[in-house]
Amino acid sequence: MPLVTRVTDLIGRTPLFELAATATGTRLLLKLEQFNPTGAAKIRMARAMVLDAERRGALRSGGHIIESTSGNTGLGLAVVAAERGYRFTAVVDHHACKDKLRAMRALGTELVYVAGEGDAEPATSAREDLAAAMAAEREDAYFTEQHNNAANPVGYYAVAEELLADVARVDILLSAVGTGGSLFGTATRLRQLGCVPYVIGVEPVGSIAFGGPGGPYWQSGTGTPPGATIGSAVDYALLDEGVQVSDVAAFATARAVAGELGLLLGGSAGGSVHAALTRLADFPPGSTVVTIVCDGGEKYLDTVFDEEWMNDRDLLDPDAESEVLDLLRRYTPVARHSLVAAR
Repeated sequence: MPLVTRVTDLIGRTPLFELAATATGTRLLLKLEQFNPTGAAKIRMARAMVLDAERRGALRSGGHIIESTSGNTGLGLAVVAAERGYRFTAVVDHHACKDKLRAMRALGTELVYVAGEGDAEPATSAREDLAAAMAAEREDAYFTEQHNNAANPVGYYAVAEELLADVARVDILLSAVGTGGSLFGTATRLRQLGCVPYVIGVEPVGSIAFGGPGGPYWQSGTGTPPGATIGSAVDYALLDEGVQVSDVAAFATARAVAGELGLLLGGSAGGSVHAALTRLADFPPGSTVVTIVCDGGEKYLDTVFDEEWMNDRDLLDPDAESEVLDLLRRYTPVARHSLVAAR
């Protein structure tokens, strides 16, 4: 890494972690996006949206960025706004991780809340309506509108380029779908580069993007809750399969991976890893399966990794964690066999 002068120069070149491998040569690789500044993938998209707005003249010097966010997009925009001299207002709700909100405030972000503190569901629609209204009232404001911003998926093109620089091919790309930018932007660029993976989108049970009945869920920063509009970044033409994972299974996976391997994953990444692990043996032999881990678990120490919080919401399931542990141990990569045997 050369000497850099801006935080955004540290974006990208995130590592791949081999989580699991079968006897038939199929392996599950995690693209660890928590190694980006702000600890999340969405800073890639935040930078792309701001640069695109500047190029189009939608955002001018000294302007005001406004976005509806559950945390990670807001953190990315806070960094980009600070670097480029913009004011930034994040419209948030109390569903967001408290540490993300604190971090945004520390980076100079103005937080505007919607909905009450006890609400179980993310107030996505209300947040977006308020952000749009605030931007319309201010002549110097620009609503980045991440769910419908064409620059969102473009921000993830570099993920595809990094993957192909590290592995010969990606056979199956399986990741959480929130705005859709990370999965479909990566898939788009892989296709442009001559690699056509089987694309599996993962959302929480209760999300409506793949046609299931809507309901409440606790996985943060992913899915489309009832009442929200599915954004244009969700590219169904690229989607081969959409699956749903419950909060219990997603959080059990994140907790099991942390305890077994010392790797902290966010809750939505837990959902993706669960979907991959439970069907790893069904993929064609020799497949390279990649999951984009959009953020780490450090931001969820007071939720996913807090037993009291989990118990209060009936989310803690030791049996589900044991099932994930069994899969991790069954599919231990060769490089870790000696460590497992020593335990």
